[in-house]
Amino acid sequence: MTKGVSRGGGKQAAAPVAAPKTRWQLQTAKARFSEVFRRARSEGPQWITRQEKEAVVLLPAEEFENLTARARQPLSLVQFFAESPLAKSGIKLKRQRDYGREVDL
Repeated sequence: MTKGVSRGGGKQAAAPVAAPKTRWQLQTAKARFSEVFRRARSEGPQWITRQEKEAVVLLPAEEFENLTARARQPLSLVQFFAESPLAKSGIKLKRQRDYGREVDL
């Protein structure tokens, strides 16, 4: 067989190069879940839509852990220090009051 010619004698159409698929309709995602799973691991988050609206995103567990770790960060500096393991260590954080020094004018 000659390159570019099918057995029927006509030319073969060049297959279009598809962009990586990151959006899936729910029905397709259910039918091809293994592929969606594999692409989430190798290419990143995969959006799954239902009735043309974004419904869920399938992403690798590592990315999810990174996102949820950020959410667990304390809301304020006071909360951060209060929850610190050093909060109950007995470290004295108070110091003597400093009234400044005398200056001759």
